[in-house]
Amino acid sequence: MTEARLARRGLFAAAAALAATPAIAQRQYGPGAPPQRYPDSDIVALDPQRFTARLGNSAIRRLHTGMLWAEGPAWHANGRFLVWSDIPNDEALRLTEEDMKVSRRFRSPSGFSNGNTFDREGRHIAFRHFHRDVVRYEPEGGMTVLAARGPDGPFNAPNDGVVHPEDGSLWFTDPGYGALMNYEGQRVPEAANSPRPFIKEAVYRIDAQSGQVTKVTDEPFKPNGLCFSPDYRTLYVADTGASHYPQAQRIIWAFDVDGPRLRNPRTFASMEFEGRSGMADGIRADAQGNIWSSAGWVGDGYDGVHVFAPNGDRIGQIKLPEICSNVCFGGARRNILFMTASQSLYAVPVETTGAHFC
Repeated sequence: MTEARLARRGLFAAAAALAATPAIAQRQYGPGAPPQRYPDSDIVALDPQRFTARLGNSAIRRLHTGMLWAEGPAWHANGRFLVWSDIPNDEALRLTEEDMKVSRRFRSPSGFSNGNTFDREGRHIAFRHFHRDVVRYEPEGGMTVLAARGPDGPFNAPNDGVVHPEDGSLWFTDPGYGALMNYEGQRVPEAANSPRPFIKEAVYRIDAQSGQVTKVTDEPFKPNGLCFSPDYRTLYVADTGASHYPQAQRIIWAFDVDGPRLRNPRTFASMEFEGRSGMADGIRADAQGNIWSSAGWVGDGYDGVHVFAPNGDRIGQIKLPEICSNVCFGGARRNILFMTASQSLYAVPVETTGAHFC
């Protein structure tokens, strides 16, 4: 028998063996899906001594699907409901805790809003791509534009923000994605040949008393999600600049908060993991100071949520079948992690609580 015929026989045998190998079943979600065996294998303790939030008898659930790009979850503690955005569909959705049902038309049109949060009075604040502004929805049904321009001119497209409870100031990011495409906002002529539609991407602060807008940092290439540490002494900022700037690092920044200013910029954590590197997007802190970061743009085994200890070590992971865009803690006890991931909304109970209310 010739070497060529032997080689072909070997290929046929390998193919037959592969065909006979049972396929690994893909996890199913939604109505009719079988129960998930405990412990949930997609919740991974990379450091069991420090990732103590993992529960042995809780499972990841898909609560809703059918969106185009889900973003910006925020929990209303008094109303006990979750608000998040479906940016391309130009609407905000709501899930109520009482029955876990979704109202698809919480706010439509939404101005292609991305991030959502609530202030100390429980008023809804949204960061709108289409109008390139930050707005607050008033209890009587009106809307107040909190900011539409910074010290350098009109914003690119505000993205995500958090309220400082001590002074009521609002801190937010302006990476500009909504001005780069009609799909998520309104493409502007300046973006035709540049990743920067108007001005340098930056993080801003709105003073609660005067309404003055100040730029607090423009060091991240494209500042995206952000959150405070439990004691509000540190501000963390996810940098998604690698989407448009080859020289950008795939990191989460940390800054010392000094009143209305930021100092000591540094790398808190790298998104490189097991030789692969995606990007962090939305981030939240838990009561122990761990940072829960959405993660994506790599694939199976990486996409989902990565959890970092206060010193930046990666200690846990939640694997999702979709790119995760953002996270927040909610529920009556603030111990449910909600995750917006591409076309779906997921949730999982955890043995910790969010450091903040939204």
